[in-house]
Amino acid sequence: MPTLPREQPEPAQPHQARQTAESFGTDAQRYDQARPGYPDDLVARIVAGSPGPDVLDVGCGTGIAARQFRAAGCAVLGVEPDARMADFAQVRGLEVEVATFEAWEPAGRVFDALVAAQSWHWVDPVAGAVKAAQVLRPNGRLAIFGHVFEPPAEVAEPFAAAYRRVAPDSPFSNQPARRPIDMYQAGYAKIADKIRETEQFNDPEQWRFDWEQSYTRDQWLDLLPTTGGLTRLRPDQLAEILSAVGHAIDALGGRFTMHYTTLATTAVRAGTA
Repeated sequence: MPTLPREQPEPAQPHQARQTAESFGTDAQRYDQARPGYPDDLVARIVAGSPGPDVLDVGCGTGIAARQFRAAGCAVLGVEPDARMADFAQVRGLEVEVATFEAWEPAGRVFDALVAAQSWHWVDPVAGAVKAAQVLRPNGRLAIFGHVFEPPAEVAEPFAAAYRRVAPDSPFSNQPARRPIDMYQAGYAKIADKIRETEQFNDPEQWRFDWEQSYTRDQWLDLLPTTGGLTRLRPDQLAEILSAVGHAIDALGGRFTMHYTTLATTAVRAGTA
Protein backbone atom coordinates (compact mmCIF):
# COMPACT_ATOMS: atom_id res chain seq x y z
CA MET A 1 0.00 0.00 0.00
CA PRO A 2 2.08 2.96 -1.17
CA THR A 3 2.05 5.99 1.16
CA LEU A 4 0.79 3.85 4.06
CA PRO A 5 2.54 1.48 6.42
CA ARG A 6 2.14 -1.84 4.72
CA GLU A 7 -0.50 -4.25 5.92
CA GLN A 8 2.43 -6.61 6.41
CA PRO A 9 5.31 -5.39 8.60
CA GLU A 10 8.97 -5.47 7.62
CA PRO A 11 10.12 -8.78 9.19
CA ALA A 12 10.79 -11.60 6.74
CA GLN A 13 8.05 -13.70 8.38
CA PRO A 14 5.11 -11.29 8.76
CA HIS A 15 2.73 -14.03 9.87
CA GLN A 16 4.71 -14.20 13.09
CA ALA A 17 3.94 -10.55 13.99
CA ARG A 18 0.80 -11.51 15.88
CA GLN A 19 0.43 -8.27 17.85
CA THR A 20 0.04 -6.27 14.66
CA ALA A 21 -1.95 -9.01 12.95
CA GLU A 22 -4.52 -8.98 15.75
CA SER A 23 -4.62 -5.22 16.32
CA PHE A 24 -7.24 -4.40 13.69
CA GLY A 25 -10.15 -5.23 15.97
CA THR A 26 -9.39 -2.23 18.20
CA ASP A 27 -12.21 -0.40 16.44
CA ALA A 28 -14.02 -2.99 14.35
CA GLN A 29 -16.87 -0.66 13.46
CA ARG A 30 -14.51 1.98 12.05
CA TYR A 31 -12.64 -0.71 10.15
CA ASP A 32 -15.84 -2.00 8.56
CA GLN A 33 -17.17 1.43 7.65
CA ALA A 34 -13.92 2.89 6.31
CA ARG A 35 -12.26 0.03 4.49
CA PRO A 36 -13.12 -0.29 0.79
CA GLY A 37 -14.75 -3.34 -0.69
CA TYR A 38 -13.46 -5.34 -3.62
CA PRO A 39 -14.14 -4.99 -7.35
CA ASP A 40 -17.37 -6.65 -8.40
CA ASP A 41 -15.55 -8.10 -11.42
CA LEU A 42 -13.10 -9.86 -9.09
CA VAL A 43 -15.87 -11.42 -7.02
CA ALA A 44 -17.79 -12.47 -10.13
CA ARG A 45 -14.70 -14.03 -11.69
CA ILE A 46 -13.96 -16.07 -8.57
CA VAL A 47 -17.57 -17.25 -8.30
CA ALA A 48 -17.75 -18.16 -11.99
CA GLY A 49 -14.45 -20.03 -11.75
CA SER A 50 -15.44 -22.16 -8.77
CA PRO A 51 -17.33 -25.46 -8.96
CA GLY A 52 -19.98 -24.49 -6.41
CA PRO A 53 -21.17 -21.87 -3.91
CA ASP A 54 -19.36 -22.93 -0.71
CA VAL A 55 -16.72 -20.33 0.19
CA LEU A 56 -14.22 -20.28 3.05
CA ASP A 57 -13.04 -16.74 3.85
CA VAL A 58 -9.67 -16.86 5.65
CA GLY A 59 -9.02 -13.87 7.88
CA CYS A 60 -12.50 -12.56 7.17
CA GLY A 61 -12.23 -9.59 9.55
CA THR A 62 -15.55 -7.82 9.85
CA GLY A 63 -16.85 -9.57 6.75
CA ILE A 64 -16.32 -6.97 4.03
CA ALA A 65 -15.44 -9.52 1.35
CA ALA A 66 -17.66 -12.22 2.83
CA ARG A 67 -20.75 -10.05 2.44
CA GLN A 68 -19.89 -9.46 -1.22
CA PHE A 69 -19.61 -13.19 -1.86
CA ARG A 70 -22.84 -13.80 0.04
CA ALA A 71 -24.56 -11.19 -2.13
CA ALA A 72 -23.27 -13.09 -5.17
CA GLY A 73 -25.14 -16.19 -4.00
CA CYS A 74 -22.42 -17.97 -2.04
CA ALA A 75 -22.61 -19.71 1.33
CA VAL A 76 -19.70 -18.25 3.27
CA LEU A 77 -17.88 -19.48 6.36
CA GLY A 78 -15.35 -17.10 7.86
CA VAL A 79 -12.24 -17.93 9.88
CA GLU A 80 -10.92 -15.00 11.93
CA PRO A 81 -8.34 -14.96 14.77
CA ASP A 82 -9.58 -11.70 16.35
CA ALA A 83 -12.75 -12.33 18.37
CA ARG A 84 -13.71 -8.65 18.17
CA MET A 85 -13.72 -8.72 14.40
CA ALA A 86 -15.51 -12.06 14.36
CA ASP A 87 -18.21 -10.75 16.71
CA PHE A 88 -18.83 -7.80 14.41
CA ALA A 89 -19.22 -10.11 11.41
CA GLN A 90 -21.48 -12.50 13.30
CA VAL A 91 -23.83 -9.71 14.36
CA ARG A 92 -24.25 -8.96 10.66
CA GLY A 93 -25.34 -12.50 9.94
CA LEU A 94 -22.10 -14.17 8.91
CA GLU A 95 -20.97 -17.53 10.22
CA VAL A 96 -17.47 -17.12 11.65
CA GLU A 97 -15.20 -19.44 13.62
CA VAL A 98 -12.49 -17.84 15.77
CA ALA A 99 -9.03 -19.26 15.01
CA THR A 100 -5.95 -18.70 12.95
CA PHE A 101 -6.19 -20.59 9.68
CA GLU A 102 -3.25 -22.79 10.64
CA ALA A 103 -4.95 -23.87 13.88
CA TRP A 104 -8.51 -24.00 12.53
CA GLU A 105 -10.14 -27.45 12.48
CA PRO A 106 -12.09 -28.09 9.27
CA ALA A 107 -13.68 -31.25 10.75
CA GLY A 108 -13.98 -32.87 7.35
CA ARG A 109 -15.56 -29.86 5.67
CA VAL A 110 -14.49 -28.97 2.14
CA PHE A 111 -15.20 -25.89 0.01
CA ASP A 112 -15.55 -24.78 -3.59
CA ALA A 113 -13.47 -21.65 -3.06
CA LEU A 114 -11.07 -20.36 -0.46
CA VAL A 115 -10.56 -16.60 -0.46
CA ALA A 116 -8.22 -14.40 1.54
CA ALA A 117 -8.86 -10.66 1.23
CA GLN A 118 -5.85 -8.67 2.46
CA SER A 119 -5.14 -11.35 5.03
CA TRP A 120 -2.85 -13.99 3.53
CA HIS A 121 0.34 -12.23 4.69
CA TRP A 122 -0.74 -13.09 8.26
CA VAL A 123 -0.86 -16.80 7.33
CA ASP A 124 2.21 -19.04 7.24
CA PRO A 125 2.80 -19.13 3.46
CA VAL A 126 3.85 -22.77 3.36
CA ALA A 127 1.41 -24.27 5.86
CA GLY A 128 -1.38 -22.07 4.50
CA ALA A 129 -1.01 -23.27 0.92
CA VAL A 130 -0.91 -26.90 2.02
CA LYS A 131 -4.00 -26.52 4.20
CA ALA A 132 -5.83 -24.68 1.41
CA ALA A 133 -5.34 -27.72 -0.80
CA GLN A 134 -6.70 -29.97 1.97
CA VAL A 135 -9.95 -28.04 2.40
CA LEU A 136 -10.74 -27.40 -1.27
CA ARG A 137 -12.71 -29.80 -3.41
CA PRO A 138 -11.11 -30.92 -6.68
CA ASN A 139 -11.33 -27.98 -9.08
CA GLY A 140 -11.95 -25.67 -6.12
CA ARG A 141 -10.39 -22.23 -6.42
CA LEU A 142 -7.89 -20.56 -4.11
CA ALA A 143 -7.99 -16.77 -4.50
CA ILE A 144 -5.65 -14.49 -2.54
CA PHE A 145 -6.12 -10.78 -3.18
CA GLY A 146 -5.68 -7.29 -1.81
CA HIS A 147 -5.46 -3.60 -2.59
CA VAL A 148 -2.49 -1.43 -3.46
CA PHE A 149 -3.23 2.16 -2.41
CA GLU A 150 -1.88 5.08 -4.44
CA PRO A 151 -2.87 8.49 -3.00
CA PRO A 152 -1.36 11.57 -4.64
CA ALA A 153 2.11 12.68 -3.55
CA GLU A 154 0.60 15.78 -1.93
CA VAL A 155 -1.04 13.43 0.62
CA ALA A 156 1.60 10.72 0.70
CA GLU A 157 4.61 12.88 1.54
CA PRO A 158 3.12 14.70 4.55
CA PHE A 159 1.90 11.37 5.90
CA ALA A 160 5.34 9.75 5.61
CA ALA A 161 7.07 12.78 7.17
CA ALA A 162 4.66 12.85 10.11
CA TYR A 163 5.01 9.14 10.69
CA ARG A 164 8.80 9.36 10.78
CA ARG A 165 8.55 12.26 13.21
CA VAL A 166 6.16 10.72 15.73
CA ALA A 167 7.28 7.08 15.53
CA PRO A 168 10.95 7.08 14.51
CA ASP A 169 11.57 3.68 16.09
CA SER A 170 8.71 1.96 14.31
CA PRO A 171 9.66 -0.60 11.64
CA PHE A 172 7.24 1.26 9.38
CA SER A 173 8.96 4.64 9.68
CA ASN A 174 11.79 3.94 7.24
CA GLN A 175 9.49 3.08 4.36
CA PRO A 176 9.33 5.38 1.33
CA ALA A 177 6.22 7.46 0.80
CA ARG A 178 5.41 5.74 -2.46
CA ARG A 179 6.37 2.36 -3.91
CA PRO A 180 6.15 0.99 -7.46
CA ILE A 181 3.39 -1.45 -8.29
CA ASP A 182 6.07 -3.93 -9.36
CA MET A 183 7.02 -4.37 -5.70
CA TYR A 184 3.54 -5.63 -4.88
CA GLN A 185 3.25 -7.76 -7.99
CA ALA A 186 6.49 -9.47 -6.94
CA GLY A 187 4.89 -10.27 -3.58
CA TYR A 188 1.94 -11.94 -5.28
CA ALA A 189 4.35 -13.85 -7.52
CA LYS A 190 6.00 -15.25 -4.37
CA ILE A 191 2.58 -16.40 -3.17
CA ALA A 192 2.19 -18.23 -6.49
CA ASP A 193 5.54 -19.93 -5.93
CA LYS A 194 4.40 -21.29 -2.55
CA ILE A 195 1.20 -22.58 -4.14
CA ARG A 196 3.21 -24.37 -6.84
CA GLU A 197 5.40 -26.00 -4.20
CA THR A 198 2.40 -27.93 -2.84
CA GLU A 199 2.01 -29.70 -6.20
CA GLN A 200 -1.72 -29.71 -5.44
CA PHE A 201 -2.83 -26.90 -7.75
CA ASN A 202 -2.85 -26.10 -11.43
CA ASP A 203 -0.50 -23.30 -12.42
CA PRO A 204 -1.49 -20.08 -10.60
CA GLU A 205 -2.74 -17.00 -12.43
CA GLN A 206 -2.14 -13.32 -11.65
CA TRP A 207 -5.12 -10.98 -11.95
CA ARG A 208 -5.18 -7.18 -11.78
CA PHE A 209 -8.06 -4.71 -11.40
CA ASP A 210 -7.50 -0.94 -11.57
CA TRP A 211 -10.08 1.48 -10.19
CA GLU A 212 -10.51 4.80 -8.43
CA GLN A 213 -12.34 6.15 -5.41
CA SER A 214 -12.82 9.73 -4.27
CA TYR A 215 -12.20 10.56 -0.61
CA THR A 216 -13.14 13.59 1.42
CA ARG A 217 -10.82 14.71 4.20
CA ASP A 218 -13.00 13.06 6.84
CA GLN A 219 -13.36 9.83 4.92
CA TRP A 220 -9.61 9.39 4.52
CA LEU A 221 -8.88 10.32 8.13
CA ASP A 222 -11.45 7.70 9.16
CA LEU A 223 -9.68 5.00 7.14
CA LEU A 224 -6.08 5.77 8.15
CA PRO A 225 -6.35 4.56 11.78
CA THR A 226 -7.45 1.13 10.53
CA THR A 227 -4.12 0.46 8.79
CA GLY A 228 -1.45 -1.77 10.28
CA GLY A 229 1.14 0.85 11.06
CA LEU A 230 -1.32 3.04 12.95
CA THR A 231 -3.43 0.60 14.96
CA ARG A 232 -0.80 0.37 17.70
CA LEU A 233 0.20 4.04 18.00
CA ARG A 234 -0.59 6.12 21.09
CA PRO A 235 -3.54 8.52 20.72
CA ASP A 236 -1.24 11.58 20.68
CA GLN A 237 0.94 10.06 17.95
CA LEU A 238 -2.10 9.19 15.85
CA ALA A 239 -3.57 12.68 16.33
CA GLU A 240 -0.38 14.33 15.08
CA ILE A 241 -0.30 12.18 11.95
CA LEU A 242 -3.98 12.76 11.21
CA SER A 243 -3.52 16.51 11.67
CA ALA A 244 -0.68 16.60 9.15
CA VAL A 245 -2.63 14.57 6.61
CA GLY A 246 -5.77 16.61 7.18
CA HIS A 247 -3.91 19.86 6.43
CA ALA A 248 -2.53 18.31 3.26
CA ILE A 249 -6.00 17.30 2.06
CA ASP A 250 -7.36 20.75 2.95
CA ALA A 251 -4.70 22.23 0.65
CA LEU A 252 -6.10 20.08 -2.18
CA GLY A 253 -9.59 21.48 -1.65
CA GLY A 254 -10.76 18.98 0.93
CA ARG A 255 -10.79 15.82 -1.17
CA PHE A 256 -8.65 13.71 -3.49
CA THR A 257 -8.94 10.73 -5.82
CA MET A 258 -7.34 7.48 -4.74
CA HIS A 259 -5.94 5.20 -7.42
CA TYR A 260 -6.40 1.58 -6.41
CA THR A 261 -4.99 -1.59 -7.91
CA THR A 262 -6.41 -4.86 -6.64
CA LEU A 263 -4.02 -7.74 -7.23
CA ALA A 264 -4.88 -11.42 -7.00
CA THR A 265 -3.07 -14.73 -7.14
CA THR A 266 -5.47 -17.55 -7.89
CA ALA A 267 -5.17 -21.26 -8.61
CA VAL A 268 -7.45 -24.25 -9.11
CA ARG A 269 -7.11 -27.35 -6.95
CA ALA A 270 -5.94 -30.21 -9.11
CA GLY A 271 -7.43 -33.69 -9.13
CA THR A 272 -10.77 -35.34 -9.71
CA ALA A 273 -11.46 -36.89 -6.31
